Amino acid sequence: MAEQRVELTVNGAPRAAEAEPRMTLADFLRERLGLTGTHLGCEHGVCGACTVLMDARSVRSCLLFAVQADGHEITTVEGLVSHGPDGAEVLDPLQAAFHEEHALQCGFCTPGFLLAARELLASDPDPTEASVRDGLSGNLCRCTGYQNIVDAVLLAASRRREP
Repeated sequence: MAEQRVELTVNGAPRAAEAEPRMTLADFLRERLGLTGTHLGCEHGVCGACTVLMDARSVRSCLLFAVQADGHEITTVEGLVSHGPDGAEVLDPLQAAFHEEHALQCGFCTPGFLLAARELLASDPDPTEASVRDGLSGNLCRCTGYQNIVDAVLLAASRRREP
């Protein structure tokens, strides 16, 4: 099959590469753009490990073709890190909260949880524990008991509301 040029914005920067029409967005991000933070778990859209944001909405990148993302804005876990005035990397408040609340063990599912949580907090800046659990219910973790993940999202939400 002939490859097609896919042009999109990834983590705020314009990016382009060639992709076969059947190449998934997850494979495109990992193989063509070198963004390996997007993980592939089940490859059926069930586990949420491949979750990225497309136009600020969470999507399963294993279920989308790269050509479907042409022209869209994609945020991967790599896009959560920013840089301070001295050029050093600064963790996103969600990443810092995950670290502080011990909300990860092996870390395989963490990128998907972080991006799903980011979408959740964008639409609900003051979530309840129940709404966090509901908002993250599409992401699976085999290592944690989920409570620390919920606590981390609630901590990040409370910090975002602080003056």
